Amino acid sequence: MEAMKMKLFVAVLVAMIAFSAVQHSAAAVDAPAPSPSSDASSFIPTFFASVAVLAFGLLF
Repeated sequence: MEAMKMKLFVAVLVAMIAFSAVQHSAAAVDAPAPSPSSDASSFIPTFFASVAVLAFGLLF
């Protein structure tokens, strides 16, 4: 059971890293920056960090 939890955790971690890499490569295109009052640039990483912490708490 413990090995399955670790494999799942590693798989989720790899998926998050891959998604982050794709997001950064897509963001490399010239695009207008969001306004300082917009939290759009911090929403996605915050969401994935929260999901990772919740998954870690539930699994371990």
